[in-house]
Amino acid sequence: MKNYLFLIAFLFFAKISFSQVAINTTGASADPSAILDIKSTTKGFLPPRMDTDQRNLIVSPAVGLTIYNTTIKAFQVYNGTKWYSTVHFIGENYGSGIVFYIYDNGQHGLVAATADQSTGIRWYGGTITYTRAKADGVGAGLKNTSIIIANQGPDDGNTFAARVCNEYSVTSDGVKYGDWYLPSLYELNLLYLKSDVVGGFASSSYWSSSEYIDSMAFELNFNSGSQSFAGKHNSYRVRAIRAF
Repeated sequence: MKNYLFLIAFLFFAKISFSQVAINTTGASADPSAILDIKSTTKGFLPPRMDTDQRNLIVSPAVGLTIYNTTIKAFQVYNGTKWYSTVHFIGENYGSGIVFYIYDNGQHGLVAATADQSTGIRWYGGTITYTRAKADGVGAGLKNTSIIIANQGPDDGNTFAARVCNEYSVTSDGVKYGDWYLPSLYELNLLYLKSDVVGGFASSSYWSSSEYIDSMAFELNFNSGSQSFAGKHNSYRVRAIRAF
C-alpha cells in the first residue's frame, strides 16, 4: 500500500521524460541539460544536513557528493580525495596556513602562518626613522610591510620583523605562497581573537606593522590582549599573515 501511494504521489509531482525528472514544472519537461529539474518561487532545495563528525562516518563517499555541514555552516562537496567547501571558514587549512578571518560571505579573508617566524626580533633594521607605516585595517599590513622595508634600506646586519615576514614562504600542494606580511595592529587583534583556533602562540607580545612614532611601534600581548606601543629596538615575537 505504501509503495502504491508513493508511486501515485511521485507521478503527481514529477514528470519523467527520457530518464529525466521534472518537479513542479507545470507540465513542462525537464531542462535538457538536467536529470533533475525542480522549479519553485516559494521554496528552496534542502540537502542533507550534518556536522563534521557525522560527515566523516559516510563510507566511501562518491565524487560530487554534496552536504550542508552544520559545523562550518557551509556546503561541502567530496572531490574524490577530500571534502572541500564552497566558501572559506575560520579554522580551515587553506593557502599554506589557517584561516582566522573571513568577509564577503567567506569568499575572502586572512590566513595565519602555522608557527611564529621569530620568537624575538626587533621592529626596526637598526636605524630609528619615521617610516610612516600608519595604515591600519584589513590588508593594511601588506602596505606597511613594504613601506618599512623600503624605509629601512640596508640594515645593520640583523634582520627585523617586517623583513622576516616578507621573506617567509611556504609550498603547499605544489603552490609556493610568498605574499606574507607583518599584520597591522587591527589584523593582529583579529588574529588574537582567534588565537585558540590557529594555535601555537606564546603568552607574550607580538609586533604589528603599525608605527606609533619614529622610535616606537604597536605591539599586542597574546596573554592579556592588551595593545600598547614600545621601542622599536625591543625584541618581540612575530607571526606572518597573508590575504586571499
